[in-house]
Amino acid sequence: MPSTIQQTLISQLEERSARIAVLGLGYVGLPLAVVFAETGFSVTGIDTAEDKVDSIMRGESHIQDVSSEQVARLVSSGKLNATTEFSVLQDIEAVSICVPTPLRKTGDPDLSFIMDATEDLARYIHPGMIVVLESTTYPGTTREILLPKFEEASGLIAGEDFYLAFSPERVDPGRKDWTTLNTPKIIGGITPSCSEVAATWYSQALQTVIQVSSSEVAEMVKLLENTFRMINIGLVNEMAMMCDRLGVDVWEVIDAAATKPFGFMKFTPGPGLGGHCIPIDPLYLSWKLRTLNYTARFIELASEINTSMPIYVVAKIQDALNEHRKPLKGSRVLVLGAAYKPDIADLRESPALDVIGLLENKGAKVSYHDPYIARLQHDDWEKTSVPDLTETLRDVDCVVIITNHSNYDYAAILRESELIVDTRNAIGDIGQGNPKVHKL
Repeated sequence: MPSTIQQTLISQLEERSARIAVLGLGYVGLPLAVVFAETGFSVTGIDTAEDKVDSIMRGESHIQDVSSEQVARLVSSGKLNATTEFSVLQDIEAVSICVPTPLRKTGDPDLSFIMDATEDLARYIHPGMIVVLESTTYPGTTREILLPKFEEASGLIAGEDFYLAFSPERVDPGRKDWTTLNTPKIIGGITPSCSEVAATWYSQALQTVIQVSSSEVAEMVKLLENTFRMINIGLVNEMAMMCDRLGVDVWEVIDAAATKPFGFMKFTPGPGLGGHCIPIDPLYLSWKLRTLNYTARFIELASEINTSMPIYVVAKIQDALNEHRKPLKGSRVLVLGAAYKPDIADLRESPALDVIGLLENKGAKVSYHDPYIARLQHDDWEKTSVPDLTETLRDVDCVVIITNHSNYDYAAILRESELIVDTRNAIGDIGQGNPKVHKL
């Protein structure tokens, strides 16, 4: 029999009278906050970055997947606001934690953002509150880190006085077909009542909510999804290297294999992994398993292959220049595309950064162009996107396609360039057999 606290909270969520807070207003948090606000909830976004908060309150979006018009309308209506003050949590019934979970340079999980959010939130845990962690992490985080901190700070019991669950974010920036609204949402609670309350909340705004038996299962779901992708990308990256040795076009092989209507899923090689999820999330799992004296061999091998791809690409550039009787040192190289995937302005973990750094370390004179990213700053170097792409194409010794943005005119790039290393098969059939096109 649900407790009075649970029944009251469920009623508030179903009536959309519960007040919502989203901690972290990045690629996950702001779209989620907007979806809840569009459904009729009163939503407060909390972020430590004053510039993000200020831009939202001006009605401006810093996220490509959320329009400024939408933010301005929701702010104007009073359904969405933003602040840096965590004290507003004392009047909140439902909290979603959407903070970053990067890796340290040692490859270990950096849970500092989750820990900070947990500390800030623990001061305001009160009866009739539901907290859902969305930040990707290793299985056990919700139960081992958040639960004891909340119970110790409040003297309350999860599943009876307050409710705690995990729901993995599934954001793919730039997608129009699958968004925060219609991507199925996994919910796993600390207790069955926690799952029920969290599922009730999210089902008021999202089209499909799927409950699993525990927070650990929900945490593992996200890691399986991205480990699956990481390993298959590692497989086709190694396939590209093997096909190169055999003198076979890996892109033709992949396209032919993809005609099989069962038992095969198409993945493509590239210059390295980018984005927050695929390069990072599986390593949370392998780190956790190492603490249990188990080696996640597929993850370790795929990571080794994928992280070596920028080095492999630079070797391909060097070989291509050599065929044109030019050394890499002193050659002018233009990198096309800096974002980690096409048609977005997201630089997170982009292989372009590694490729540029490696080329410069070998003495190449590197410039870049990206229609979405005007300026790059990484480690000890800084660059600005070239203003005139056509003129630069004619002026450089080699063009390297790292990100296959759809608004590039690849026929013109082929026509104007002296030499192209195409890591994405962006030139495609029009470059087939052309001696100045070198594919991955």
